[in-house]
Amino acid sequence: MSALLESYAGGRWFRAADEGQPLLDAATGEEVARISGRGLDLGAMVSYAREVGGPAIRALTFHERAALLKQLAAHLSADKDPLYALSYRTGATLRDSQVDIDGGFGTVFSYASKGRRELPNDTVYIDGDTERLGRGGRFLGQHVFTSRPGVAVQINAFNFPVWGMLEKLAPAFLAGLPSIVKPASQTAYLTEAVVRRIIDSGILPEGSLQLLAGSAGDLLDHLGVHDSVAFTGSAHTAGVLRQHPSVLHGGLSLGVEADSLNCSVLGPDVAVDDPEFDLFVKGVVTEMTVKAGQKCTAIRRAIVPASMADAVTEAITARLAKTTVGNPANPDVRMGALASLAQREEVRKAIEALRSSADIVFGDPSSVSLVDADAERGAFLSPVLLRARPGATEVHDVEPFGPVSTLITYDSVEEAIALAARGRGSLVGSVVTNDPDVARSLTLGLAPWHGRILVLNRDDAPEAAAAGGHGSPLPVLVHGGPGRAGGGEELGGIRGVLHHMQRTALQGSPDMLTAITNRWTTGSERVVGDVHPFRKSLAELRIGDTIESDYREVTLADIEHFAEFTGDTFYAHTDPEAAAANPLFGGIVAHGYLVVSLAAGLFVEPNPGPVLANFGVDNLRFLTPVKAGDAIKVALTVKQITPRSSADYGEVRWDATVVNRAGEPVATYDVLTLVAKTQG
Repeated sequence: MSALLESYAGGRWFRAADEGQPLLDAATGEEVARISGRGLDLGAMVSYAREVGGPAIRALTFHERAALLKQLAAHLSADKDPLYALSYRTGATLRDSQVDIDGGFGTVFSYASKGRRELPNDTVYIDGDTERLGRGGRFLGQHVFTSRPGVAVQINAFNFPVWGMLEKLAPAFLAGLPSIVKPASQTAYLTEAVVRRIIDSGILPEGSLQLLAGSAGDLLDHLGVHDSVAFTGSAHTAGVLRQHPSVLHGGLSLGVEADSLNCSVLGPDVAVDDPEFDLFVKGVVTEMTVKAGQKCTAIRRAIVPASMADAVTEAITARLAKTTVGNPANPDVRMGALASLAQREEVRKAIEALRSSADIVFGDPSSVSLVDADAERGAFLSPVLLRARPGATEVHDVEPFGPVSTLITYDSVEEAIALAARGRGSLVGSVVTNDPDVARSLTLGLAPWHGRILVLNRDDAPEAAAAGGHGSPLPVLVHGGPGRAGGGEELGGIRGVLHHMQRTALQGSPDMLTAITNRWTTGSERVVGDVHPFRKSLAELRIGDTIESDYREVTLADIEHFAEFTGDTFYAHTDPEAAAANPLFGGIVAHGYLVVSLAAGLFVEPNPGPVLANFGVDNLRFLTPVKAGDAIKVALTVKQITPRSSADYGEVRWDATVVNRAGEPVATYDVLTLVAKTQG
């Protein structure tokens, strides 16, 4: 008897007392493992996550969490071959396994990078600008995101046992949430192998990750208002979860990624000899055969101009005929097995349903030629291409979760959009065209029904292919879709992190908002000391430290010299008559960049010191024209301090406000500098 998979709960590995249910090799039918969660205290798992994992993660800043994710991704990537070997048993080829395993590790790397670059070295995320709530500027509003004291539960599908876990784990961890992972039983042995590596590494704080190998049982009964469930699977199961009392009455957040009849539309401008024709054909075949079509993003409906239907059918058929099916571990095999014999039967039933209004033009659901494999023991299925008859309806309702796609014809762009919409909401659609007008019309028509749209032509094709094409969700873009696709949303870069956090509107004085957010707020106290802030190291600087300059007159000679020196001879700076006629200026004015340059001269401390470099300016606005003879002064205030864990310096954001002699702001902006952590 094969080994019984173990759950990881409450800081230890748990083994059920019963024999469990057998999990079979998708290609050979041999038993790989057994699974059971009987006897596992799911309520205790939730409590452990809340009481041990959550506080440990939330004690870390975003940057510290990101650093752990980077360390984890590097650790997991160090030895992938044993995972590939196990992945073959799920029916996946090496190419399929790389999509799942490498894709999962890459997603963790991506979130580690995003967390370090786009989140503060703090536990509070500031959302947008302050809002002035009173006339005097002493009562302000500010939106912030903070971590919830909850648990992120993921209930995953069988098709991506590694990526499906990690793409949910990484943003939840960055958000400060511990995760409980419930993988689909059929491929849970691969998920367990990765979780075991994570736990053994000791990289993540204890309680950050728990694994439930077996039935979800009464897990949702223990979840409440600060918790979330991310579900990937069938619309039927999603419907059951939506009716759970914790969701209906307990405030439990449920995100769903369900069935999706994704489409690819060939533009009416494309001819057989165009590069876009080949791109469309390759895209359809790739999405039919990668993971044996067991992808929530696979192309189920290929929508083509009626005049091109025969040519497209012939081209796809020719390419499918070259697809080798068989033992996924054999390097000569292009497409492996479905996840199980039961899954194959489900796909066959779906094909039969489609045949009521479509004809098979390639493949035989009951027979397939195999390489190095046994058709009786393994869950193999031929790729099947159908062609819908006029008025077909099943193609818009039935999803065959396997290597199956159906051609549908249209006579106008409007009809193509209407056909795509009949899928009632999809994760992804693609538009293949080289005509910008067609691209705009199709994209805007499809967008309300899709979470992501790939617009493919000869220009972006090479890079699009390297990024995974139509069927590959990317960590920086949202993954999810409306309607039938579940209405959920994951990933999307930092959006996927904030999705797990609580947005709160703060109201208070500038000083209080500064204290709460660790970012200087306009109107807060400025601290002008005897030491120039540029002489202070990162360890010595404090929020609010300020240098206030004396006035400096801006002369006509300054303006003329700047115009000649830079070549910026715009009439408002050089032609008195034309400048006087301008309703905004009423005469010669200083260049905005001259004002900023002079301001730098007013606040800079020129000697070598802790300030190493200026690496940018953000949010620059010119508010009031500066005329010859007026004077300016600047206040430069430490706005935000962000140490870099991997360097001997950190980032300091300074608020710069330049005013004229009347005290009116003429320019505002943020100055970005790199400052040594300690004095040299």
